[in-house]
Amino acid sequence: MKNFISKLNKYKYPYLFIAPAIILLFMFSIIPIFVSVGISFTDMNIKGLANFNNIDFIGLENYIELLKDADFHQAIRNTIFYVVIGVPFVVFLSLTSALLINYGTEKIFSFFRVVYYAPAVTNIVAVAVVWGFLYNTNYGLLNNILNGLGLEGLRWLQDPILAKISLIILAVWKAIGINMLIFLAALKGIPKSYYEAAKIDGAKKFQTLRYITLPQLRFSTFFVTITTLIGWIQFFEEPMVMTSGGPLGQTNSMALFIYQNGFKQSQFGYAAAGSFVLFVIIIIVTLIQFRMNKQDAWE
Repeated sequence: MKNFISKLNKYKYPYLFIAPAIILLFMFSIIPIFVSVGISFTDMNIKGLANFNNIDFIGLENYIELLKDADFHQAIRNTIFYVVIGVPFVVFLSLTSALLINYGTEKIFSFFRVVYYAPAVTNIVAVAVVWGFLYNTNYGLLNNILNGLGLEGLRWLQDPILAKISLIILAVWKAIGINMLIFLAALKGIPKSYYEAAKIDGAKKFQTLRYITLPQLRFSTFFVTITTLIGWIQFFEEPMVMTSGGPLGQTNSMALFIYQNGFKQSQFGYAAAGSFVLFVIIIIVTLIQFRMNKQDAWE
C-alpha cells in the first residue's frame, strides 16, 4: 500500500492530466454499461420512467424471450451478412486505394485523399437522401442507366437481398476514406531504405509489395480490420435511414432492433438485454481478433 501511495504521489501530475478523460469515460461509458445490464433484468418501460415503483425484477425473462424472438434471429442473420460481405470489401478497397494513391504524384495524392475522405465526413442523412434518389425504382439514376442499356430496372430497396447489397454498397463507399488515410499514414512510415535495398537486389514491384509493403502494414491492417468489424456489427444508420429495417425486416440489424424496441416500443428492459447480447458479441469477436493477431505475430 505504501508503495502504491508513493508511486501515486510521484506520478500525480500525469494522472491529473488524464483524470478528466477517465471521469468522462466512467460517466458516459462504464457506468451506463452496468446500468444497462441491471435494466436488462427488469420489465422497465415508459411507465417505469415516470415511477420507479412500476419496475419489476424479472430475472432472465428478457434473455429467454430474445432466444424465442424470430425478429431478433433475423436481425442476427442480417448483421452476419453485413459483416461477412462488408468488412472484407472495406479493408480490401481501402488498402488498394491507399496503395494506388501512394504510388502517384503529390498532386494526385492530395486530390484523391480529399475525394475518398469526403464521404466519411458527410452527414449520413444527406448521403441517404442522395443515394435514395439513385436507388429510386421509378426515376433513379441507376435504373435510368439500366433502361438506357436496354435492361430492366431493379427494385434496389424493395427486394430483400438486393436491399442488403444496396445498403452495403453505401456503407462501403462511406467507410473507405478514413481507413484509406490510416493505410496511407502507415505507408508513409515505411523506411525508404527497405525499397532501395530491394531495388538493388533486383526485386520486382509485386515482390516488393508482398515481402516489404504488406508485412509492414500488418498492424495497420489489424487495426482497420478490428475497428471495421466492430463498426459493422453495430450497423445501424444506413438501414435506419434508408429502409427502416424493411422490407419485412430483411435489412434489420441488431443495433436497429435494439433501437426499435427501446425508443419506438419503449421496452427498455428488453432493449437493454439485446444491447448486452450485442456487447458480449463484440467483446468475443474482439478477443478472437487479438488472439489471431498474437498468433500471427509469433509466427
